[in-house]
Amino acid sequence: MRGEADTWPEMEAVARKMAEEVETESSGSSEAETESPRSVGRWGAAPITGKTGKERVHSQVLKIREEDLCVLVEDKAANGRFVQHPRRLSFVLISRPNLPCSPLNTLEALLNGILSGTRIKALILTLSLFQLPKPETSLSLDSVSVIQVAYLIPLKPDLKEDNSSPRITLSEGPNTIGRLNVSTTDKRLSRKHITITPSASGSASLSVEGTNPVVVRSSGERKKVNPRGEVSLVNDDLIELIPGHHFFKLVLLPRESERGSYERAAKKARKEGDDVEAIRSFCPDSEKLPSTFRLLSVDGLPDWANTSCVSINDVVEGDVVAAILSNYMVDLDWLLSACPKLVNIPQVMVVHGEGDGRQEYIQRKKPANWILHKPRLPISFGTHHSKAIFLVYPRGVRVVVHTANLIHVDWNNKSQGLWMQDFPWKSDDDNIDTPKVCGFEDDLVDYLAVLKWPEFTACLPGRGNVKINAAFFRKFDYSSATVRLIASVPGYHTGSNMRKWGHMKLRTILQECVFDREFRRSPLVYQFSSLGSLDEKWLAEFGASLSSGITEDRTPLGHGDPLIIWPTVEDVRCSLEGYAAGNAIPSPLKNVEKPFLKKYWAKWKADHSARSRAMPHIKTFTRYSDQKIAWFLLTSSNLSKAAWGALQKNNSQLMIRSYELGVLFLPSPVKTQACNFSCTDNNSSTKKVKQETKGEVEKRSKLVTMTWQGDRDSPEIISLPVPYQLPPKPYSSEDVPWSWDRGYSKKDVYGQVWPR
Repeated sequence: MRGEADTWPEMEAVARKMAEEVETESSGSSEAETESPRSVGRWGAAPITGKTGKERVHSQVLKIREEDLCVLVEDKAANGRFVQHPRRLSFVLISRPNLPCSPLNTLEALLNGILSGTRIKALILTLSLFQLPKPETSLSLDSVSVIQVAYLIPLKPDLKEDNSSPRITLSEGPNTIGRLNVSTTDKRLSRKHITITPSASGSASLSVEGTNPVVVRSSGERKKVNPRGEVSLVNDDLIELIPGHHFFKLVLLPRESERGSYERAAKKARKEGDDVEAIRSFCPDSEKLPSTFRLLSVDGLPDWANTSCVSINDVVEGDVVAAILSNYMVDLDWLLSACPKLVNIPQVMVVHGEGDGRQEYIQRKKPANWILHKPRLPISFGTHHSKAIFLVYPRGVRVVVHTANLIHVDWNNKSQGLWMQDFPWKSDDDNIDTPKVCGFEDDLVDYLAVLKWPEFTACLPGRGNVKINAAFFRKFDYSSATVRLIASVPGYHTGSNMRKWGHMKLRTILQECVFDREFRRSPLVYQFSSLGSLDEKWLAEFGASLSSGITEDRTPLGHGDPLIIWPTVEDVRCSLEGYAAGNAIPSPLKNVEKPFLKKYWAKWKADHSARSRAMPHIKTFTRYSDQKIAWFLLTSSNLSKAAWGALQKNNSQLMIRSYELGVLFLPSPVKTQACNFSCTDNNSSTKKVKQETKGEVEKRSKLVTMTWQGDRDSPEIISLPVPYQLPPKPYSSEDVPWSWDRGYSKKDVYGQVWPR
C-alpha cells in the first residue's frame, strides 16, 4: 500500500492513475461490463477499478470542479458506504462494521483497504448522492446523511413479499442495481443491470444498462424496456429484472416540499413509513379483541399485510357441536374444501339467500346432517343478505358477524371485515353479578326469532339433547359484549318495532350515546359495495340517523357531512382481480351517475393496510375526527333503502326489504369486570374477575384507527383496523365511479376488457 498522500493534488493524481488503469483494462471488455462515463447533474463521472487476485471493485470518481475531487464508494450488498469529502484527506465509514480500517486516509488506501483483509469476494460500488458538509466543517457520522426517497421490495413469483431478501434502499439521484443486489447467480443479470433515479419530488426513472431487457408493470400494463432504454416509474410499479424473474416493487416515499432539514425529513419519512405499513403492527391484546374487528387475509399480498388477519379456519375451530351459517351466497364445494372441519360438526344449519336453482344444487350436494333454510321474503326485491356464524361449544357460543359470502373470491381476494366473540353459558349466580337486561342479548334473540328456522336438536356434552331455536341463545352470558347489533328484517314496521331495525335502530342507539366534543359536526363516511337507487330526500333521512348523538353537556353532535368511498374504474381495472372484481360491485350506471352524488364521491385508498388493490366487499359506516372515531359500524348493509329501510306515512312506518346484520363499535366504560373467555381454550376462566375502582373516575374507551399516533397500550384505547384512508380523498375531475353495466375498452392487469 502506498504511503499517505499529504496534499490534495497527490490524491487527485492517484485517482487519475487508477482511472487510466480502468480504461486500459476495460478496453477489451464486453459492452455489458464497461462502466461508461455518465453525467450526474453537474458532476462528471469516471470509473475506478482495483484488483487483488480475482477480486474486483468498481467505484466512480466525481469531478465537482476541475481542481476538486469527491469520491463516494457504496457497498450495496452490505449497505456500507465510504465518503471522502473534497479537500479533506479523511474517509468516514458510515455502516460496514466488518471492514478493518477506519478511517482510511487516501484514495488508494480506501480501495486497497476494501480489497484486503475483508471476506468480500466481489463488490459493485455505485454512486449515491449525499448531503455533504461544508469543507471547513469536520466530517462525522452526523454530518453525512443519505437522502432516502424510495426503496425496492423483493417479491416472490406470486408477488408476495420475499422476506428472505433485504429491501434495497434508493437515494435521491442515480442508483445502480445489479447481480449483487439479488440473491442469485443468474448470469443474465449484469453487475450494472439497471439504474433507477428517484427524486425528492416523487418521480423516478429507470434505464436499462445491461444486455437483457427489463419489464415494468405500471397501472396494470406490462411494458418491456430494452437495453439502453428508459422509462418513467410511479409508486407501486413492479419491476422484473429479467422478464418473468427477479421481481421488485418500487415504493416512493412521500414528497417533502422543503428539505432544509434532513433530520426533519427523515422523521417525517419514518412516520409516513409507519403509516404505509400500519397493519404490520396491528396486534391487539387478547382482552381487546372482542372490542375490535379483524380483516380477512388476502392472497397475493406480502405476509406483513395479513398481520392479525383471519381466514375461515381461524373462525371454525375446536370441538363445535352445532353450527348456524348465515349468508347470501354459498359455494358448498369451496366451503367444504376450504373448511373441512365443518364436515365433522354433528349439526349444521345453513340460512341462505340463494335462488331456487342454486338451492336445489346445494340440497343434493350437502352432507346428510346439514339443514338448509331460506327465510321468508315478504316484500319484493328483498334478499337474505346477513353474514354471520354461530358456533355452539360445550363451553359456550361463538358469535361471528362478517361481510364475506361463503365463496372463494370473498375469502381470498377482497377487502373484508370480521368480528367475533366467545360467550360462556349462564350460571346460577348470574342474577347477582349481571344485569337482567342485556342489549346485545335482546338484539340477537329478536333478530334470530324473525328468521324462523326449523327447530333442530343437538346433543351437548353434560347437557343432553337441546333444542336449537332462537330462545336457546338466551342461555349464554353476553354481559361482556362491548358492541351492539344493528339488524334489518323485511316488513312494514310501526310503533316500537320501527326503532328495532335498520337505520332507525342505529339512530336510537346513537341518541343514547355521549361522545367527545371533538365529534361535533364531524364528518361521516359511507363505504359499501353496492349502491341502490337513491334520492336526496332519503339520503338526508339516512344522514339524520347517522348524525345522532350528544356531547357531555347534552349538546347534539349535529349534522355530519358524508363522503361515499367507492372504487373508480381505474381502481377496478388495476385491482388484484382486474375487471372481474367489478362483478362484486354490482351497481348500474343509472344508480351511480346521478348528478347529486358527485359531491360525495371519495377514493378507495388503502395503502396502510396494503389493500388498495383488494377491492372492497367490506361495508362500513363511521363518524370520525382525524384518526379518532366516534363510532364505527361493520355490516352487511349496502347503501340502499332495501337494506336500511325508508320512512313512510309521515314517518310513522319503516319499510325494509332485506335481512341484514352488523356490529356497532362505541365508546363504552372500560370494564370493571374482566372476562377473557374462550370456547376453545379450556384454561380460560368463565368467572368474572372484579377490579378495584375505589376513588377512580370511570374511564371510557376511545376508538382510533391503525394510523393514530399515541399510546396503544393504554387500557382505554381500542384500535380498529379501518382499511381505508381517513380522511378520504375526494375524486378528482378525471376519476370515474365504477358501474358494472358499461363497457371499458382499456385492458386490465390480465389483458381483459369489460364486459368480457
